[in-house]
Amino acid sequence: MDLGLAGRSVIVTGGANNIGRGIVLAFAREGAHVLIADVDEARAAQVAAEAGGGAVAQRTDVTSWDSAQAMAARAVDELGGIDIHVNCAGGTIDRLFMEKPRDEWEREVAINFWGFVNCTRAVLDVMVARGKGAVVSISSDAGRMGEWRETVYSGTKAAIIAMSKSLAREVGPKGIRFNVVCPGFTPGRPDAAGDFGGGSMWAGQQGAQFPEELQQKIARQYPLRRLGTPEDIAPAVLYLASDAASYVTGQTLSVSGGYTMM
Repeated sequence: MDLGLAGRSVIVTGGANNIGRGIVLAFAREGAHVLIADVDEARAAQVAAEAGGGAVAQRTDVTSWDSAQAMAARAVDELGGIDIHVNCAGGTIDRLFMEKPRDEWEREVAINFWGFVNCTRAVLDVMVARGKGAVVSISSDAGRMGEWRETVYSGTKAAIIAMSKSLAREVGPKGIRFNVVCPGFTPGRPDAAGDFGGGSMWAGQQGAQFPEELQQKIARQYPLRRLGTPEDIAPAVLYLASDAASYVTGQTLSVSGGYTMM
């Protein structure tokens, strides 16, 4: 099915690594023009080169309102507008709530919650003026069911789901759709060429907590008996962003191998 994404202008936050990178490359294959908004500008530039001539990199700190505004302005100047916005920037370090230092709580709230608020607000003026647009946000099954060792992260991801529903009601009459995709456990794969760089959470402490043996154990809890990959997540995002989903808004789709059957 032709999703009609060729020539569309797309922003993907957190597009330099793992799920975000997979989404960028999927849009690029469809002929979309993509702005990769990531705090790691060098890594974003590498992904832009992978994606081809229709992609550009923009250093973006989603926790900063000024940076989010600059992201939107660059998309208008460079891509000619904003048809689709994907909130993918996020992260956590798994740790028991009572053992987690406050700076980790604050970072998770800043990136996952305020990142969504800042970047969504930054693109809405453009979409409202054009009378159309699609926002797809990456939440998590942790936000649907709560997850052990991810208390604050679960809360921020639940907020993305709730806010997307509220915004679907608020700006639906203006032609703008909001939907959410919830991956399950989708670790970066260091053996996959280019999957993530040194700035990814999977290159640091989070990745070290999940060695291959533990990942295999986790996979046995999933009905499909495997963990997710960026290539599993991207098609759902593309569908929800496309005109094929023109009558779909305010919805949350788990792409998690059946881990949660909401």
